[in-house]
Amino acid sequence: MVKPSMNNPKDPAEVRTDAEWQATLAPDTYSVMRKHGTERAGTSPLNNEHRPGLYACAACGLALFESNTKFDSGSGWPSFFAPLAKAVATSTDHKLGMARTEVHCARCGGHLGHVFPDGPRPTGERYCMNGVALKFEPK
Repeated sequence: MVKPSMNNPKDPAEVRTDAEWQATLAPDTYSVMRKHGTERAGTSPLNNEHRPGLYACAACGLALFESNTKFDSGSGWPSFFAPLAKAVATSTDHKLGMARTEVHCARCGGHLGHVFPDGPRPTGERYCMNGVALKFEPK
């Protein structure tokens, strides 16, 4: 099975040209999700979001994380200890001269952030997400 990625999304309905994504997404969201950018730490309003709800992909709307998996990692980015089942895909990123695990939306392949093995129980994982790649849907 081929893993979804920005260039190979799982859902053919989410295949769009770069120009279509650029026209659809806000400039900062486009930079992160389609060009693998990173928003500045501490700038996301989602860092202070504590209501019950779901965090979805800002590009295609796929539900990614439940609010009860969010925690304050002190990193400056919204962090979660587990995604919803089949919501994300991963790939290896060597951009900073070391191997990191990059996290993508399983439907549209948009870049969300990275996952690290230093999170809380029960998973021990920290899904460090760019806030501009997420949209919060309160319950």
